[in-house]
Amino acid sequence: MCEEKDAMFPHDKCPSSMPDLSKHNNCMANQLKENPELYKKYVGKKTKNGVPFAKCIKTGMDNKGHPMIKTVGMVAGDEESYEKFKDLFDPVIAERHNGYAPDAKQPTNLDLSKMDTTKIDPDGDIVLTTRVRTGRSIRGFCLPPCCSFEERRKVEELVVKGLKTLQGDLKGDYYPLHGSCSYIRKLGGMSEEKEEELRNAGNLFQHPDSTLLLSSGMGRHWPDARGIYHNEARNFFVWLNEEDHTRIISMQKGDNIQEVSARFINACAQVRKVLLGQGYDFMHNDHLGYILTCPSNLGTGLRAGAMMKIPLLSARENFKEMCAKMGLQARGGKGVDSASVGGLFDISNKDRIGMGEVDLINLMIRGTSQFVKWEKALQKEENIDEEVKAAMEKGY
Repeated sequence: MCEEKDAMFPHDKCPSSMPDLSKHNNCMANQLKENPELYKKYVGKKTKNGVPFAKCIKTGMDNKGHPMIKTVGMVAGDEESYEKFKDLFDPVIAERHNGYAPDAKQPTNLDLSKMDTTKIDPDGDIVLTTRVRTGRSIRGFCLPPCCSFEERRKVEELVVKGLKTLQGDLKGDYYPLHGSCSYIRKLGGMSEEKEEELRNAGNLFQHPDSTLLLSSGMGRHWPDARGIYHNEARNFFVWLNEEDHTRIISMQKGDNIQEVSARFINACAQVRKVLLGQGYDFMHNDHLGYILTCPSNLGTGLRAGAMMKIPLLSARENFKEMCAKMGLQARGGKGVDSASVGGLFDISNKDRIGMGEVDLINLMIRGTSQFVKWEKALQKEENIDEEVKAAMEKGY
């Protein structure tokens, strides 16, 4: 709650009358403006875990949005949220994910033999790093916007216990954030120097400082029970208790997304295996796939991306539109809220749902390899207008 930021929508119980949403631009607000009866339907309603409807929509109420940037505007507080408040979540999911239907089934494709073998950056001078990541939630706990202090610590305890059993190229250690006192073996967490080193390398999440994240409840008790596990080669990471219970990440320098993806698929399987050994499992169902905090990450939860230096291509007036038409998303070099510096962009698949894992990685390979070709053409002062137009019309 912050009066200065106008983030004053209550998190425990909605006002009896729906606030004025005429200046709001996010998926949640759009749906409530079209169907205001949904607000009345859910006022005062809670899930069995006590997650109130107010908590799910607070971030979209507090953040009006930008005319050119549409956020989701709501989060889930637990696994049941998506079912309890289904009549609002379903149209929001459909708006965010190109009409994904309420009765659609989420496919799975982990067949590496079906992966595109195209080399994204043959000359090696445009792609800095490649990464595949996903989120996973642990069944039986509330999600980060609503989990208790004790639940968050329990998630850390059981996940770290499992991760410490990993062997081979996934073997590593866990490092709590600086200032965390939840992990007995490393009270006080990692040093500020190590934390800064990991962040500068793009391997560690930032502390939440935007109204978008803070009003959703992500920053409560920070930095307690948050941290990162990484292997000895530092190309496999698991984030604990950021926006989701876990984020599983495979990344490395260069453009070898095929190698990154193989490690990622193996890592996801191994993390689930160690959780099953402790009597836990990931949240998942046939319709939504893997259950995560933000509806934007439902389905596979997968984001395959390449950090690219494309100053000429990104300077085009229709760059963001071009990305969207091709099923891609462009983020600044330091994450979703960051600005690009020097034409450095993280280019990844936009959607996570409705397609299988390998299919989404292939979409990213096709798009980023095309971006490399276009950047090279622009360096030679060649005209790419017709090619861009054709790609936008074709879509993905």
